[in-house]
Amino acid sequence: MTHPLTHPRPLDAAQALDAHLDLIVRDIEGWLALFADDAIVEFPYATALGVPGRFEGKAAIRRHFQGTIERFRDLSLRDVRRYPTTDPDVALAEVHGSAIILPSGKRYEQDYVMVVATRDGKVVRYREYWN
Repeated sequence: MTHPLTHPRPLDAAQALDAHLDLIVRDIEGWLALFADDAIVEFPYATALGVPGRFEGKAAIRRHFQGTIERFRDLSLRDVRRYPTTDPDVALAEVHGSAIILPSGKRYEQDYVMVVATRDGKVVRYREYWN
């Protein structure tokens, strides 16, 4: 896969989603470079657990994901099922994630629905639904 920072053209949403799946597990800075400065990340079900469900701007997104990723070991995202959309600036996929939760060592298994929206080659909205 071409790295998004050296990609010759702005990324469409499907390319941004592929880059997200590749980078989130190994390169947080490269992953953050996918996002517009004013991007919004939403987890609609998070508030049911008493945790924030929305992060606005790269700094807030960085704080949340950096802390989250550090709690996982061997995070993998697989069984990706992409769904076509009529808008090249919107991509949708179902994904299965697994990892080891630190420090407990417990197994983490999660199914996600991910929605990515782009503008001018950058992710402006990322929405993640999980069970």
